[in-house]
Amino acid sequence: MNQDLFTRYALGPYTLKNRIVMAPLTRSRSQQPGNIPWRLNAFYYAQRASAGLIISEATQVSQQGQGYAFTPGIHSREQIEGWRLVTEAVHDAGGLFFMQLWHVGRISHPRLQPNEGLPVAPSAIAPSGQAFVTNAHGEPELLPFVTPRALETPEIEGIIQQFVQGAKNALSAGVDGIEIHAANGYLLDQFLNSSTNHRVDAYGGSVENRARLILEVVDALTGVCGANRVGIRLSPLGTFNDMGDENPEALFDYLTKRLNEKDLAYIHVVDPTLGGHVTAEEKSPAGERIMQQIRENLQGTLIVCGGYGLERAQNALKERQADLVAFGRDFISNPDLPERLQQGAPLNPSDPSTYYGGGYEGYVDYPSLKEARGEEGAPDYSIFGGK
Repeated sequence: MNQDLFTRYALGPYTLKNRIVMAPLTRSRSQQPGNIPWRLNAFYYAQRASAGLIISEATQVSQQGQGYAFTPGIHSREQIEGWRLVTEAVHDAGGLFFMQLWHVGRISHPRLQPNEGLPVAPSAIAPSGQAFVTNAHGEPELLPFVTPRALETPEIEGIIQQFVQGAKNALSAGVDGIEIHAANGYLLDQFLNSSTNHRVDAYGGSVENRARLILEVVDALTGVCGANRVGIRLSPLGTFNDMGDENPEALFDYLTKRLNEKDLAYIHVVDPTLGGHVTAEEKSPAGERIMQQIRENLQGTLIVCGGYGLERAQNALKERQADLVAFGRDFISNPDLPERLQQGAPLNPSDPSTYYGGGYEGYVDYPSLKEARGEEGAPDYSIFGGK
């Protein structure tokens, strides 16, 4: 059977029109106050509905789970209504939409937390770097991360319930499924990795214990949504947010074998073969080993992401290294990315200065092929306000 980016694919109860996934992309453009999605976000996602699947930007399941200014949540009535604008716009444009559920753990700051409390984590270990917060006037500000508070064992059930409520709220907003964010150094990944998990209870120590919370969240959310509408994102060998593990091959061998038993819609893996450097020529042998291990462990759908272009993506599908390929930065600047890839058309370059925060500029005003060729006029983006 012909297996390339532009063929259909059966994913859970859905048929994707192509194998191109829009990766989750934090853009920090929710409406304030309240971190509420609004019509600007709906327009942005609807522009990109030609993807086989859209995975939303990371969306905090609670205020405690927030780590960056202006990121959207899914824990208030207003946020649910805002996300409903998004899902309806995407569906009207013929797209499919999964929401990525997020708890950042220690990658936060008291200024973002309820009652300005400490962020929570598996262990009281401070990350390096700075938190993106706002000052008293609502203006962006960078402040050093603080040492988080280690969660007490009885509190962990409450974390699971935050994800459960987030999933229920997401379904109320009309999503087609959810993705559990267990990657990139956020709370679930913090429990997973030995560098950030020094616990001595049932959630720390052995590989089995450190994977326990992720598996409990998976079980709880499949009970809410059905396994065939739940995906999970992982980042083996990831170093972002000070991640690291003493034996990552054993860790991800165990975790992916257990996840394979769950019959999830998909496993979404940040490919470590290029070590996070998308222009690198030399692949990481450790990354290649772990990706081969993951592929062998999974009978279900595998999504890969991380610096994939057209040729690399097609090769990954042809060689059965993946079933779907997620694109990130290229989707920022190319709302019609599937059409451009299929036609071999040039891609718009993206502007990193507009990645996070702001208004419509660098968000919804990248031209489609039809706009660039003068076949249709650009909308009046000024209705969304300025930067």
